[in-house]
Amino acid sequence: MSGEHLVSALVRDEPRVLTRITALFGRRGYNIKSLSVGATETPGISRMTFVVGGERGVVEQAMRQLQKLHDVLQIIDHSQEKYVDRELVLLKVRVDKDTRLEVRQMAEDFRARIVDAGRQALMFEVTGDEGKITAFIEQMRPFGILETMRTGRAALIRGSNADIASHVYGGESQALAALASGLSPVPQPREASSRDGGEQ
Repeated sequence: MSGEHLVSALVRDEPRVLTRITALFGRRGYNIKSLSVGATETPGISRMTFVVGGERGVVEQAMRQLQKLHDVLQIIDHSQEKYVDRELVLLKVRVDKDTRLEVRQMAEDFRARIVDAGRQALMFEVTGDEGKITAFIEQMRPFGILETMRTGRAALIRGSNADIASHVYGGESQALAALASGLSPVPQPREASSRDGGEQ
């Protein structure tokens, strides 16, 4: 079934990781509709959350390809369980002496916070799920939207579901377990050679 799929990836916090992951999607023609990246509770590990559009089978294929990347430690498919997701938007709306009060009152209905105020514009900050953010933007549109900055979606599985291995694509990663305990993955031994002193 075609649609939007919300997926998170736990990745090594290293240079060019984001480039490698987005390049993988680009080469295969997958469409990333939103993307957010941030630090996790574990030093050295970042969480990427992205919304991918396409057929379910195509998205699953993308997850398998991601799992093969050295920098990717875990893939979490949020469609398997209930989750909490949030977005943030900064929205600058045109106002005048006739519309200022109405705009502010409508913004209060969405629990929007004024972060900047001028004579001809108000800037609002709103946090919520995708539906709330979209509805707020549409309510402000008739007044004149001057600028918009909307983040990607961030998501976590609700409650104890986060501990269920079946929600992690490919199961728990040994690399992640090592990093979570403050250790680096154990390097693979390399073969001895004459340059390493194999010959006396």
